Amino acid sequence: MMDGLPTPRRYWSVIAIWLAIAMAVLDSSIANVALPTIASELQSSPALSIWVINAYQLVITALLLPLAALGDRIGYRRVYIPGIALFVLGSVACAMAQSLGTLIAARMFQGIGAASIMSMNAALLRATYPQSMLGRGLGYNALVLSLSAASGPSIAALILSIASWQWLFLINLPIGLVALLIGMRVLPEVPGHGGRPNYLSALYSAIALSALVFGIETLARAETGIGLALLCAALIAGTLLVRREWHRPAPLLPVDLLRIPIFALSISTSVTTFAAQMLALVTLPFLLQHMLARSVVETGLLMTAWPLAVGFAAPLAGRLADRFPAGLLGGIGLTVLALGLLSLSMLGAHSGDADILWRMALCGAGFGFFQSPNNRAMITAAPRERSGAAGGMLATARLLGQTCGAATVAAGFHVMGVESGPSLLRAAAVAAIVAAGISMLRLRVRA
Repeated sequence: MMDGLPTPRRYWSVIAIWLAIAMAVLDSSIANVALPTIASELQSSPALSIWVINAYQLVITALLLPLAALGDRIGYRRVYIPGIALFVLGSVACAMAQSLGTLIAARMFQGIGAASIMSMNAALLRATYPQSMLGRGLGYNALVLSLSAASGPSIAALILSIASWQWLFLINLPIGLVALLIGMRVLPEVPGHGGRPNYLSALYSAIALSALVFGIETLARAETGIGLALLCAALIAGTLLVRREWHRPAPLLPVDLLRIPIFALSISTSVTTFAAQMLALVTLPFLLQHMLARSVVETGLLMTAWPLAVGFAAPLAGRLADRFPAGLLGGIGLTVLALGLLSLSMLGAHSGDADILWRMALCGAGFGFFQSPNNRAMITAAPRERSGAAGGMLATARLLGQTCGAATVAAGFHVMGVESGPSLLRAAAVAAIVAAGISMLRLRVRA
């Protein structure tokens, strides 16, 4: 099999990949800022308008693993290219929506496209870059992800200052069309294994993951009965899924990959780290505004140091990952992240902006130093024909970790109040140290 694409086709391929993933990640956060405006214009309650966000996330959660398995079966392009087209059409439908119900339905349609893009992202990068440059490519990909996530609220605020909320979705049209046109010409052709579709396993997977994610979030909101019911449904569907998939040669739930020690440890590191990251990122706005008396604008500017540092560290770590073990690089990065989180928990009422900025940057640098090597280890631990499944698990691990982190903050605020911010940051530091220990365990396992 060819080891990556030749230049300049490789450069055009990554442009198409990065445009699509940036678009999908932006839409995960860009609508948040507009929710009050959308609820008012569509004459809906704020509680119902939250489903503009939830519907998008729910579809992505449910479809990540089934679409990853589909990519391995029929080829990555045949999932990715239609996914971009669906995302663009869904964006146009969102902009044309005249009621909240129509907008939510359009967001679900858009979520199918986003899940297609996210599930194939890592597999296409592996097919685009030579093995010796994969860490570098994943580092640049982490930079794109970080900047897209960080810039979402700012871009939304800018658009809303000069145009209506519909333009939050219409900006996807030129980006998506460019990604689609380039991608159709240059993305690598990777044939699938051609196995039979597994619809029942896809249904079990969708129920298990979506019920797990929303069960955790519901419990965090102190809705115990509904939360426990959702978690029971997740447990039942998950058990049925594992029993059905355990002995299959190319299972939808990649239990075959989880038997590979490096892959399993990398997944565990990822879930724990993203939980620590989200725990901190949800806690920090409350800490900065309620305890350190910063305004909303000041909070946003101070927190920007985190993704900027990720953007600096991730490409550097990606280059190093092509030469040094991911377990070592991840352990170093996560230790730095833990120190940064611990230092943030020590901020006092008289801390200056410089005190906050260097701590944010320390966290971002540590997280960025972990992310690229970990993703490289995860993707390369899987056989090439299972790259789609590995990429799907990578995205699922990120989602599960973020859900657990956000739910922990919600539970902490519910029990101890907003004043629990420093304690929650210390809990995030502990999670980062645990992740560092898991990462270092990979040094004892043969690749």
